[in-house]
Amino acid sequence: MPWLDDILPTRLAYLFAVLRNVAVVVVNGFLPFEFGTICEVFGIDRSDDGLPSYDFAVVAGEPPPLRSHNDFTMEPPCGLDRLETADLIALPAVGDERLRDDAPAFPAELLAALRRAVGRGARVLSVCSGAFILGEAGLLDGRRCTTHWRSATALARRYPAAKVDPDVLYVDDDPVITSAGTAAGIDACLYLVRKEQGARVANGIARRMVVPPHRDGGQAQYVDQPVAPSCDGTLRDLLEWLRAHLDQPLTVRQLAARANMSERTFARRFVADTGTTPQRWLIGQRILLAQQLLEETDETVDAIADRAGFGNATALRHHFRSWRGTTPNAYRRLFRGDPAGPLSA
Repeated sequence: MPWLDDILPTRLAYLFAVLRNVAVVVVNGFLPFEFGTICEVFGIDRSDDGLPSYDFAVVAGEPPPLRSHNDFTMEPPCGLDRLETADLIALPAVGDERLRDDAPAFPAELLAALRRAVGRGARVLSVCSGAFILGEAGLLDGRRCTTHWRSATALARRYPAAKVDPDVLYVDDDPVITSAGTAAGIDACLYLVRKEQGARVANGIARRMVVPPHRDGGQAQYVDQPVAPSCDGTLRDLLEWLRAHLDQPLTVRQLAARANMSERTFARRFVADTGTTPQRWLIGQRILLAQQLLEETDETVDAIADRAGFGNATALRHHFRSWRGTTPNAYRRLFRGDPAGPLSA
């Protein structure tokens, strides 16, 4: 519907807020790896690759020195006042010692700063059990959220107004983003980069990190191998082949035959290794390719639909709106600043 292309850019101006100033908050009991994943995405200058740099800061959420779950200390250079200007505040996971009912409370000053940040339009993002800090701040009330499946029951019990989904990798209930375990924190960070700065930037960061550029937030936490390219043997080779042949019409029967499996065995193995079904995986990869082509080429929407394997522009628009909440033309204008009208055949 053409009228959507006129309305959605205005709506997207809010949804795709500026992402330049990023702060990660550290409290006692923080988990170093989850802290490191946030630093890896936002704290490294990749301008030599033509990627944006972030004004990145590590903030002490409690009086330093702060002791990690692994029993080493650090003294972050910034205090809570640094949160007043952040576009994104990230909260890494904390160890079980901070989640017990008799554990020291998270500082009231930190919780108030998080509420003020959300009130002025900033986003907050938690990795794994960092969601408990958002819960203490009241920021999960009435919102969908997630955490590591082992902590989901405790999160729901402690914050009954939160809508906890224990199965998914991450949840975007803007302006609050929550994610599951370690790898899902990377997924959530890259998802936010893609949402605000486009596929080229997210893919560039993922390439430097040597991680897959995208896993859909709705994928299950319960997977045998949390990162699809770690699949071994036949399925790994098949995924690489699929990415190179997204323009072809493909059925589960054809894919199972190529993998030398029965359809039933193939479907079960695919979900176990990727956390999603073959059909949903294909649609997600085709959406990613369409985003890249919308950003980097002047091809028409019809041509992009054909190259991405959707067959026609109507199908592309349907799936793009379902997965990204906007139309291909609105997405192109947003990330290319194209003053021209819709590029359709």
